[in-house]
Amino acid sequence: MEKTDGIGKENGSTEEKQSFKDGSICGYNSLHHLLSANLKPQIYQEVSRLLLGLNCGKTLETIVLPESAKALSSKHDFDLQAFKFSADQELLREPRVVRVGLIQNSIALPTTAPFSDQKNAIFEKLGPIIDAAGASGVNILCLQEAWMMPFAFCTREKRWCEFAEPVNGESTQFLQEFARKYNMVIISSILERDINHGETLWNTAVIIGNHGNIIGKHRKNHIPRVGDFNESTYYMEGNTGHPVFETAYGKIAVNICYGRHHPLNWLAFGLNGAEIVFNPSATVGELSEPMWPIEARNAAIANSYFVGSINRVGTEIFPNPFTSGDGKPQHPDFGHFYGSSHFSAPDASCTSSLSRYKDGLMISDMDLNLCRQLKDKWGFRMTARYELYADTLASYLKPDFEPQVISDPLLHKKSS
Repeated sequence: MEKTDGIGKENGSTEEKQSFKDGSICGYNSLHHLLSANLKPQIYQEVSRLLLGLNCGKTLETIVLPESAKALSSKHDFDLQAFKFSADQELLREPRVVRVGLIQNSIALPTTAPFSDQKNAIFEKLGPIIDAAGASGVNILCLQEAWMMPFAFCTREKRWCEFAEPVNGESTQFLQEFARKYNMVIISSILERDINHGETLWNTAVIIGNHGNIIGKHRKNHIPRVGDFNESTYYMEGNTGHPVFETAYGKIAVNICYGRHHPLNWLAFGLNGAEIVFNPSATVGELSEPMWPIEARNAAIANSYFVGSINRVGTEIFPNPFTSGDGKPQHPDFGHFYGSSHFSAPDASCTSSLSRYKDGLMISDMDLNLCRQLKDKWGFRMTARYELYADTLASYLKPDFEPQVISDPLLHKKSS
């Protein structure tokens, strides 16, 4: 199994520091690589079952990709993995298999480089990865949050606003060529400049159709104010609701980054009919990594759809140190963006994760029939009590709301 150079398996404080520095886990690029390299095959198989679940009662199958895609992965040094989610064979419906891809990447140049050079370098870097997706027959491809720039939203420096662009701007035009070339739907998360509304900025996902057309957009619903991530310096909560986009390959939605911490946000996309929900993100290990494999998987289960989770990789160093009011000394970076992009399915199965420190392309075949099959099996939509939830939420929004708490009458009674 892959190990980074110069790092042994033995535990120790020196290795732990190095692991945090280079983004590896004790020298391995992911938890699954660490386990597979250090456990006996029979034990690893059982551990993997518990960690990743079973799809239709079986371990996820891997997909054999074209040699051209593998060659691009080798030449440009990005992680490439591919898995297949199956569904039960139905008598009245044919399988509805789509091939979906996720791209994670680090920035291409230091944040001190001219902005135009930074953007062009990222375009140049992503080209071969998108080509690998196209060569592999990917139908729907999603990029990470704000892929076209450094994740500078917590520095509080306004000069990074120069990366903002209209929905039909340079990044969209770059991706439209690939969409047309490969007959591929592409989800692009950008810093949007809304020209028609006073050049307001938004954190926006643009949905590009497989003919290169712009199907629509969704703006980030939930803006974090935690640790370094005080993004309301740049944009506020979105105003597009919970749209689901019907594409040539299925109904998709985009739950941008911090929205994954809000169960009702996931629910709303499901109520609107989503079959695949993408979560393009930028999150660091110290803040969120224990949550990362849980929230999206739980959303897939609870809402009976597939989820694609994407996180950028690398440590981005900014020229001017910053603080965020959390009591820590000023610092020039947010920490390590730990990658680990993966897919989750409505039957609780999920793929292993991409590398914690390398660029990567995760590909999955998914039979969308599984969504309805799990709805029929568990009946979550039929057994949910939406009317009760609606009443509670309506009451909670009123200024005179009082929690429904029934106290033990003896709780505060003085003993005689």
